[in-house]
Amino acid sequence: MTALTLTRVNADVHSVHLPDGSHVGNLKRIGTVWKFKAVGYDEAGNIIPGGGPLTEQHNTVFAAPDAAEINAKLGLMC
Repeated sequence: MTALTLTRVNADVHSVHLPDGSHVGNLKRIGTVWKFKAVGYDEAGNIIPGGGPLTEQHNTVFAAPDAAEINAKLGLMC
């Protein structure tokens, strides 16, 4: 299993990273729900919303920004 890590950006956003530090998405609080928002990058470094290695998990819902829950739901997908 790939260990994903969370980095707090602010009270409503945490960035999600692979073990090598690659940014693969954000966990965003929308109202009372936390949703994973996948991101990828093109060759020029531009962000591709909904892209990247976890594109199929875009909009996955979480109860809280909890690394164990994130890894349980998304970590096996990497």
